[in-house]
Amino acid sequence: MSQSGGKRRLVRVNIENSATDPATEAFVAHRNLLFTVAYEMLGSAADAEDVLQETWLRWSGVDLGAVRDRRAYLVRITTRQALGRLRALGRRKESYVGTWLPEPLLTTPDVAEDVELADSVSTAMLLVLETLAPTERAVFVLREVFDLGYDEIAEAVGKSPAAVRQIAHRARAHVAARRPRGTVSPAETRDALHAFQRAAETGDIQGLLDILAPDVVLLGDGGGVKQAVLRPIVGADKVGRLLVGGLGKVAAAVSLRPARVNGHPALVLRLDGELDSVLTVRVENGLITGLYAVRNPEKLSHMGRETALSR
Repeated sequence: MSQSGGKRRLVRVNIENSATDPATEAFVAHRNLLFTVAYEMLGSAADAEDVLQETWLRWSGVDLGAVRDRRAYLVRITTRQALGRLRALGRRKESYVGTWLPEPLLTTPDVAEDVELADSVSTAMLLVLETLAPTERAVFVLREVFDLGYDEIAEAVGKSPAAVRQIAHRARAHVAARRPRGTVSPAETRDALHAFQRAAETGDIQGLLDILAPDVVLLGDGGGVKQAVLRPIVGADKVGRLLVGGLGKVAAAVSLRPARVNGHPALVLRLDGELDSVLTVRVENGLITGLYAVRNPEKLSHMGRETALSR
């Protein structure tokens, strides 16, 4: 889903070699913010990294003497690059095998401490953002997550401030109608995952039914590379039996371990010691209402190290 790593490696070398350059200092100072903007717009860490490289290439040629606000200028470049890539990504998703899910990130502890940031990068929220048009998504992210002014957003997306206000209002209403209801504490999510893990490991179908909401939805992303459910599986009984049956076949080789993914508790599944899947959940009223399993190997590269996000 992303470009080759050649350009990415080259640009990193260039940045390291110019560590005392003012342009580099500004870029490095805001890098985590820029990555977060791109990731929230794209749902893909690999594509977000590519956007950062494109941002750097453009930023390195800017006359800094004419830049009043370096942070705002960098966000503007990143947003424009991400918008272009988002449209291309939409076309690629049309030929994607099975369900497309956001790329999971093993995040640093401070992400979970920022409740609003953690909510904005949760799998459930990123899937809601997928239902927005590209410009709506950019406006929503910049306004609701990063609290940018309408004038700044207007420059980033190439619209008038009045148009941006209308887009923001429309996107806010769209997201509000689809986002998870209420705030779920990390402890509540951990408890639900612990009950799920215990039931899955022991093959306790009743234990699974007790923690799954009646209308729970299971989504899987194998990308055509690994086996995964191609369509949503709906209902506690269907989801529970599918999971118990599937895990039961490889029980001796499977391990489930807790992790902090996209700012929230999650489970990492290893098969014969090798990373196989990342399982994130949506929890409401103490029950799991959404299960999201990413198996596509191309989307698991950011699970080997913690990723720092910031606003």
